[in-house]
Amino acid sequence: MKSILSRVLLLGGFTLVALVLFLPSTPISKKLPSFWVDNIPKIVLGLDLQGGMHLVLDVDRDKAVENFVGRLSDSVEGSLKDGGAPFISVRTRGTDITVKYLSPGAVDSIKQIVSENFSNVLTSGVVDDKAVVFTLTEAEAVRIRDWATTQVLETIRNRIDKFGVSEPLIQRQGEREIVIQLPGLKDTKRAIDLIGKKAVLEFRLLDDSGADPYEAERIGAPYGTELLYQSETDPSTGIVTQTPYIVKNDIIITGDLISDARMAFDARFNEPYVSISLDSTGARIFERVTGKNVGKRIAIILDGNVYSAPVINERIPSGQVQISGNFSYEEATDLAIILRAGALPAPVEIIQNVTVGPTLGRDSIEAGIKAIVFGGILVLVFMLIYYKASGIIANFAITLNIIMLLGAMAWFNATLTLPGIAGILLTIGMGVDSNVLIFERIKEELKAGRTPRSAVNSGYNRALWTIIDAHVTTLITALVLFQFGSGPIKGFAVSLSLGIMTNLFTALVGTKLAFDIQNDKLKVGRLSI
Repeated sequence: MKSILSRVLLLGGFTLVALVLFLPSTPISKKLPSFWVDNIPKIVLGLDLQGGMHLVLDVDRDKAVENFVGRLSDSVEGSLKDGGAPFISVRTRGTDITVKYLSPGAVDSIKQIVSENFSNVLTSGVVDDKAVVFTLTEAEAVRIRDWATTQVLETIRNRIDKFGVSEPLIQRQGEREIVIQLPGLKDTKRAIDLIGKKAVLEFRLLDDSGADPYEAERIGAPYGTELLYQSETDPSTGIVTQTPYIVKNDIIITGDLISDARMAFDARFNEPYVSISLDSTGARIFERVTGKNVGKRIAIILDGNVYSAPVINERIPSGQVQISGNFSYEEATDLAIILRAGALPAPVEIIQNVTVGPTLGRDSIEAGIKAIVFGGILVLVFMLIYYKASGIIANFAITLNIIMLLGAMAWFNATLTLPGIAGILLTIGMGVDSNVLIFERIKEELKAGRTPRSAVNSGYNRALWTIIDAHVTTLITALVLFQFGSGPIKGFAVSLSLGIMTNLFTALVGTKLAFDIQNDKLKVGRLSI
């Protein structure tokens, strides 16, 4: 009696908890108290049910290698200068760094300095026509290519997390592709701009030689400078105006020295801007540069576009920089997100862009619900017809199984996909299969002349390990699907895994409890099975 009471309390407690977790994810949530709905995790609809965006990005890993070699050549040049090696120039081409010299006597010192500082990433060097050519090692090139894809993934994940998309899927596919799914997203253009912007931030001084930028458009910029543009769009007419600036090639500060970036509003004009905080190194550099160049202009450049070119009025020791440029609220917010998340280490190309509309999502949900309802009804009717009164017990267990499965999905804040609905249907099938195994064993025991109680106990004992074996092997398969599958397949694996565990509980505990109540409390003399 105590055993039955404890099992009733256990089963009732799990069912109550499952209902508390599940109901806020249903349409009935509108009628539930707000404290209940707001504080309970919910089942999230996947991209195929909710609609949204599906992107596949291709990472230009070779460009990442080129960028690395370019930075490495600067370090090589600096080391050669510090070491006093006589050389003319340091140039890059592909994965090669070429150091030109005048005298053959410079070769040994050049190779020695490079070997001492860069032997782990560069070959020993080949002498060719008054130049020493160093090549990036293949192992280092492979490492950079792999790192580029991983770093792009993490940078995009940081951007999207700050963008506020619920339950995004961001994962690597193969060596150079990244799959992004953004359920429920409406502003696709804004998302693409946020994801694809490389976000290379540079601070450079404007040319102070007196050259006319508009004249430079015709004859070219002076040596050691570059012609860049500031684009401004008139919000009323949509006309884009481009203003040329001649900026020096020397880069003062880059985006990797930023510690924080926030959107803020100008107190005077109430216009949004981006406030940047530099780290300690960046703040020291900025203080030194602004102190030496009071009265001159400094250009703030993002991906080759000049956002602003303010005059340096005084030395700035705080490390606080302001970027303004007639931003809208969304533009300033997105720019701050991009700068906080960091620049992409390599360019990316969108090779697949699929937008799933909400109508398709609704149709999928309705079709899935119909499949569950009609399939469930047919199963319940079959169990009632074939197993009579015992079919009621089986249907009770199947219903509990679905309730507990949905409650578990809500608890884990799981994403429900169309394959996930298929996993729920498969769970119903496994629940029926478990009950069929048990009931057939009980019928065999009854035919052998056992009493109802003895037949039930023997039937459960004989079917126990068969049911456990079937569920464990299916669970292993589901775990493998979750580990190696993509988003929709993972949705199937999640619902199936949780369904397997809840089904074991309801089939072995729920139905056994019902039979024990029937045999011990109701004292039935004959089982209807």
